Amino acid sequence: MKKYNGIILSGGKGTRVKAYTKRTPKCLIRFNGKPFLYHQLKYLKNQKINNVILSVGYLSNKIIKYVKKNIDFINIKIVKEDRPLGTGGAVKKSLKFLKNNFFILYGDSYLNFDLNKMLKEKNLSTMAIFKNNNKFDKSNVRIKKKIIIYEKNKPNKKANYIDYGVTYVKKSIFKSVLSKSKFDISILYEELSKQKLLKGYIVKKRFYEIGSYNGIKEFKEYILKNETY
Repeated sequence: MKKYNGIILSGGKGTRVKAYTKRTPKCLIRFNGKPFLYHQLKYLKNQKINNVILSVGYLSNKIIKYVKKNIDFINIKIVKEDRPLGTGGAVKKSLKFLKNNFFILYGDSYLNFDLNKMLKEKNLSTMAIFKNNNKFDKSNVRIKKKIIIYEKNKPNKKANYIDYGVTYVKKSIFKSVLSKSKFDISILYEELSKQKLLKGYIVKKRFYEIGSYNGIKEFKEYILKNETY
């Protein structure tokens, strides 16, 4: 069985940007003439990530059709959710296809740094973080004695970093949730954080996302200026 070194979570309905996602899955919103998914996959290819699982749910047939017709530069395995599993459940469903160490990416986040530097991390789980100070979204990470404290749902007022949109993990972190079929990946990250098992990798450049209307506007401007492929 072929093993993959990353999974992109693209199963959500994109309810925060309904004007775009009524008939189109969020990852197929177009930027500079190409879907967001294309830009994500090109970035991963440029980072030498060649084997990626795409976890899909909402309007999945449109995503499958697009990938089959247009993506030939990277090896993709599509795993379809028959029912909503949450981001954590989606990863769990794909575990058997993933390598022992792999990247978890959100389907609406565009990374903006050298991803290969995270490969050097030997931790159980390493989250890319950015010093945000509530600028681009609500900060949900703080650093205390070199340990990161991740609080997605009820972040501390002192939180000044934010989850960048990618985490590099060992497959074994899912042992504690093997009985669950549906859960959010943030719950697992919070639990790892409480156990001081979640490390932080600080990224200096800002991230881009298309989960909000302002994020869509900013990414449109960014990709017009920076697309080089």
